[in-house]
Amino acid sequence: MSTGDVALFDRFARYYDLFVPGAKATNLSRGLETATRPVERLVDVGGGTGRAARALGVDQRVVLDASRGMLSQTALSSIQGDAGRLPLATDAVDAITVVDALHHIHGWDAVFEEAFRVLAPGGVLVISDFDPATVPGRLLVAGERLVGFDSCFESPDRLRERLEAVGFETRLIDGGFGYTVAAVVPKREGT
Repeated sequence: MSTGDVALFDRFARYYDLFVPGAKATNLSRGLETATRPVERLVDVGGGTGRAARALGVDQRVVLDASRGMLSQTALSSIQGDAGRLPLATDAVDAITVVDALHHIHGWDAVFEEAFRVLAPGGVLVISDFDPATVPGRLLVAGERLVGFDSCFESPDRLRERLEAVGFETRLIDGGFGYTVAAVVPKREGT
């Protein structure tokens, strides 16, 4: 997350859940179902108050965010950290979600490489974000700039290309303005 975005999120963390609708579990759950291993351990990267993690029926849920203010508003286990340097062991989790947050995170290649490292073989990275090529997407891009965010948006097709370059097998779960992409770590021989 850019430093400026973290400061803005710290400032309005107390009010975030009042103004931002709760995460819909439908597409996230469909994304988690693409994992080729049981999903028991999930990390919600850029998870803020934990609204996406709370919507999912996973046994162990941890929210990781750079904003201390946002994490102070979650009742779930949380870690303040950098998505590009995840403080997790290799093959430590079954799923990672990034919901409505990727556009606030910089250094995507490092983020995707870290996700690939910490996901166990067969684990899945599920990303829900906004397509800047749609009319609502163009309005969102302009609105975020107006508010002062340093956001960077990507189309679902380009996002899939970037994830596949790291080694993920990807699938578009849902397209349009708010899209969801699932990226699975292939199982290694013998696993």
